[in-house]
Amino acid sequence: MSTEQPEGTPAPQSGAMQDAAAGRQHWTSDEILAARVRRVPKYSVFMVFGVVVGIFVALILTFSWNGSAGPSPLTGVQYSSAQVFGFLAIFCGVIGLGIGGIVALVIDKISGRRARTVLADRETVVDD
Repeated sequence: MSTEQPEGTPAPQSGAMQDAAAGRQHWTSDEILAARVRRVPKYSVFMVFGVVVGIFVALILTFSWNGSAGPSPLTGVQYSSAQVFGFLAIFCGVIGLGIGGIVALVIDKISGRRARTVLADRETVVDD
């Protein structure tokens, strides 16, 4: 068995592996890096929870406060309970979305203090 390379193909260097079936080489590089690891809250979960709480508050406000039975003095239109709930759900939902986002940001800042540094092995593979 011969160890000679066919003409026109480079000899594998350190960090190189040759794929015998395809005649291709894979070049790899290895380095150790320091990385910070910390827990991060999922913002979307907090924001959706805030919207749900806002809609629940709108439901409570709709049926706990009857308002007036007559037409609105500003528009001259009488609104049903479903319409009032829809308006309040939009406003309370947006407010809940904002509060949920703010809570997630506060938790993110608190969890940033508990970050720790670890060593990570980074490996890069390049196909020729």
